[in-house]
Amino acid sequence: MTDRPNERISYFNGEYVPESHVVVPFRDRGFRWGDGAFDTERTVNGKLFRLKEHIDRLYRSLRYLKIEVNETPEEMVAITEEVVKRNLSLLPEGEDYWVFQNVSRGADWVGDEPNLRRGPTVIVHVQPIPFRSRAKLYREGIELMIAPFRRTPPESQSPRAKLTNYINVTLADMHVKAQNPDAWAGLLDINGNLNEGTGQNLWLVRDGELYTPRREMILEGVSRDTVIDIAADLGITVHETDLDLFDSYTADEIFLSSTSLCICPVRSIDSRRPAQEGIPGPVTRRLMDGYKTLLGYDFEQQYLQFLD
Repeated sequence: MTDRPNERISYFNGEYVPESHVVVPFRDRGFRWGDGAFDTERTVNGKLFRLKEHIDRLYRSLRYLKIEVNETPEEMVAITEEVVKRNLSLLPEGEDYWVFQNVSRGADWVGDEPNLRRGPTVIVHVQPIPFRSRAKLYREGIELMIAPFRRTPPESQSPRAKLTNYINVTLADMHVKAQNPDAWAGLLDINGNLNEGTGQNLWLVRDGELYTPRREMILEGVSRDTVIDIAADLGITVHETDLDLFDSYTADEIFLSSTSLCICPVRSIDSRRPAQEGIPGPVTRRLMDGYKTLLGYDFEQQYLQFLD
């Protein structure tokens, strides 16, 4: 099927093909204009976690963009499961996959010439999670720096849709890493409130309770919802509200949640350390342990095993 040994398989416009056979036209609107949506899951010990919730969010993003794909949500779930199944044998022991659905509006017409393929471009693919480069984050915590670039406001485009136009996030990441290659970028919203990371939701702990930016201004992470569910089970109060830099600078604990990280403690924000010295802090530890129980798998140890 392929001349490349151990090449991963992707779904591309109705077919399962080797990655090298996924060829997107240079006139594709996703490539030219960032006109598309995507979503991301991860496997946990080789099994997809909360796939349906991610696919539901993908289709909400597509409806927002008025992109109609041939695949139904149920078919997209089955396609994603099949892509993972076809690639599991290539996964090194102890590792897991990021799993992506990428959808663009498709190729532009060229003047009056007939378009050989009309309709969206649909790709489902996997790549290994970078456990080695991230392992130290679970021992030392993340260094978070607030970038000068603001998250796109709802007046321009809804942050609640997961769109491929990530340029402000990219600029924020580049700005922060130019100052500290180990730091992760955090963004404010247009009003100067805490918003999110480059692909993570932000959390503060104060007096044993959780605070996180309100959902109207952010991408509602599936992992964010998972943290809220775990907090409810543990009897921890969650506040969804506007938070400014003062709140972050005076927090007892800070952590990030995301698909691949699950929960990861933050060591400092703008070089200011939270009041709790431990990594992770006590509330973050309870939530991490609750996340492990929900997964039935120790995601923290999965990262830590790759420490040098």
